[in-house]
Amino acid sequence: MKMNETGIKILLTGDFCPIGRVEELALSDNYEAVFNDFKDVLVGNDLIITDLECPLTFSTEKRKKTGPHQKAHPECIKLLQHAGIGLAAMANNHIMDYGSRGLTDTLELCKANDIATVGIGRSGREAAEPFIFSKNGKRIAVLNFADEEFISSPDGLYMCNPLDAVGVYYQIKEARQTNDKVIVIVHAGNEFYELPSPRTQNLYRYMIDLGADCVIAHHTHAFSGYEIYNSKPVFYGLGNFIYDWPGKRNSAWNKGYVVKLVISETIDFELIPLKQGNDKPGIFHLDEEETNEFETHIRYLNSIISDERKLEEKFADYIASVAPMYNAYIEPYFGALASSLRNRGLFPKLMSKRKRLLLLNIIRCESHREVLLRILESTKSDYIKD
Repeated sequence: MKMNETGIKILLTGDFCPIGRVEELALSDNYEAVFNDFKDVLVGNDLIITDLECPLTFSTEKRKKTGPHQKAHPECIKLLQHAGIGLAAMANNHIMDYGSRGLTDTLELCKANDIATVGIGRSGREAAEPFIFSKNGKRIAVLNFADEEFISSPDGLYMCNPLDAVGVYYQIKEARQTNDKVIVIVHAGNEFYELPSPRTQNLYRYMIDLGADCVIAHHTHAFSGYEIYNSKPVFYGLGNFIYDWPGKRNSAWNKGYVVKLVISETIDFELIPLKQGNDKPGIFHLDEEETNEFETHIRYLNSIISDERKLEEKFADYIASVAPMYNAYIEPYFGALASSLRNRGLFPKLMSKRKRLLLLNIIRCESHREVLLRILESTKSDYIKD
């Protein structure tokens, strides 16, 4: 679409985790080899917002969790500086990987380098505080939410802003009252799935109905499409921005885009596609052929997003593809060997249909689920014994 270049320019990126070869380049002060020809996108913006996907810390105290632990050298703060990033969205599932120590190290680094943060705090109220950006007489509020996936520090001192429907309602309503525009950033979704679930679409549309002017999501490590809902843009997944992962070279992991918003009375936007972390480390523009492929795929994704029936069908296909993995999670035994044997029919299912029905009721019923969550979250000896 034609951009209104006289408005306030805000650039938003997906997941920024400066590990691997990118960390090595940062420690050698070779920032140009990180941003390469993509540096032109980072120039001329009034504000750049990134999802800082890991703590910047020397801490070695990993918190208990499932999934990988991520962190980067504190000197990587210079990468954010070099890129001109002014706001780090911290509501995500890795910022607490090294507990309160890793987080406080990161917060202190950001503060010392004039990089604001949003989506995190010492209390629910503090984590819910919007970042306010003022320019040309306009106030723009930025809210940041995350799926509840290890988003509190184990000692309870810090928490990310949870993607809770009640909190979403009050925070957007309050931000709407005192600001000209409200931007909502969400770290949520099904990893490696390139479309929103029907539930996710309903939730993000609900955010627009509450008063958000734009919703932008990341976390899935695969870029998604977007839609214009009630004249407001909703971006369902930006993909990775900088996330160097050896086992993911030349895959969907290495593709994404940033969104440039131009805000006046309305919001114009531009998608700028990128590639990162392939044979050469760092981030790059796409060539002409790659750009054409990106645009074709975005149109395809958008066509599904705009059709509720197709979206439901695609999500059903996704559910079928991950069912073996989730079945392994809920069986009484755990481990790669046992799961492999069960999937090949060489190991019996130990969970009966009746037990699965019981679990369904406990998880689906809000009151039962609340009790189950408290028990699973508890470290008290009367609930859980190692």
